[in-house]
Amino acid sequence: MPRPLLRRQAIAASVAGLALPLPAQAQPRPLTRVAFGSCADQARPQPVWDAVLGYRPDLFLFLGDNVYADYATSAADTASLFAAYDRAQKIEGYARLRREVQHLAVWDDHDYGENDGGASYKLKGQSKEIFLDFWRAPDNDPRRRREGLYDARIFGQAGQRVQVILLDVRWFKSPWRPTDERNAPGKERYLPDDDAAKTILGEAQWAWLAEQLRQPADLRVIGSGIQIVADGHGWERWGNFPRERQKLYDTIRDAGASGVVLISGDRHLGALYREATGTPYPLLEATSSGLNKFFPNPREAGPNRLGGVYGLPNFGTIDIDWWEGKVALAIRDDAGQVMRRAEVRMELLRAT
Repeated sequence: MPRPLLRRQAIAASVAGLALPLPAQAQPRPLTRVAFGSCADQARPQPVWDAVLGYRPDLFLFLGDNVYADYATSAADTASLFAAYDRAQKIEGYARLRREVQHLAVWDDHDYGENDGGASYKLKGQSKEIFLDFWRAPDNDPRRRREGLYDARIFGQAGQRVQVILLDVRWFKSPWRPTDERNAPGKERYLPDDDAAKTILGEAQWAWLAEQLRQPADLRVIGSGIQIVADGHGWERWGNFPRERQKLYDTIRDAGASGVVLISGDRHLGALYREATGTPYPLLEATSSGLNKFFPNPREAGPNRLGGVYGLPNFGTIDIDWWEGKVALAIRDDAGQVMRRAEVRMELLRAT
């Protein structure tokens, strides 16, 4: 039997019984508590899951780096990625969340297979197959028939409808422009690149996103592995391709999509951001990273950041008060305590 099939069967057998995402019509009540996070190293302890489960989310969103398994682009096998998932599923808290909590997932670079990787990564097809098997995507899942792992789901009924959009920022991504001064503040790894030919989402995903944003929804959560509105640093972020970031803002505006809030991971720190320049309305972003992989003393400029960064294990939450018409984004520590919080009235999340 071919090795990839053996692996697929092994994953299917070992994760039998884990919770699958439920269709919107199965929701007994509207979503009011959404949790999210990124950067979970399977080789390190992960005590944060106790706090995540204690928050009792209606939905959990895995924003990438859900395991760590980089391997050479010339490798003939994906054994390290398969082994990383196998180890992760044996972590008690991780497995319990997947059994008990409705969840969705997308990847970032370390579960994609190449650090800061993009469209040129040679083993992305194999990585995608292993990803979908681990997250128990059914055989008829559209992600099995198209390039990339972008996904969208609707939860709830009219008036309390949440749309979750998870973007794939790896499969189609053009190469970043390397820095000319490595580790210099604001230029750590990459520089902004105004090349109109470069992309983050790729043509097919851009068209899909425009279509999704025209679907009826009262609140929209857009998840990206890398930060969207954050400025002031030279690590991976949408601002390294300013045309692509502005295209995202314009796509939201052109679709008449109200209620958008943004979430991201990747950075090994937690922080909140707000952007009102070039956007259809002020956009809030919550970056939660990492669940157990973090920078303890981060220092960086944050011209559109709300408060300081948080440099210990963390997860993010979205509390939705449909009756007061408010949504609150927060970064919580590994005991579940709120470390950073921003609230906005939903009526303000509309283009004027």
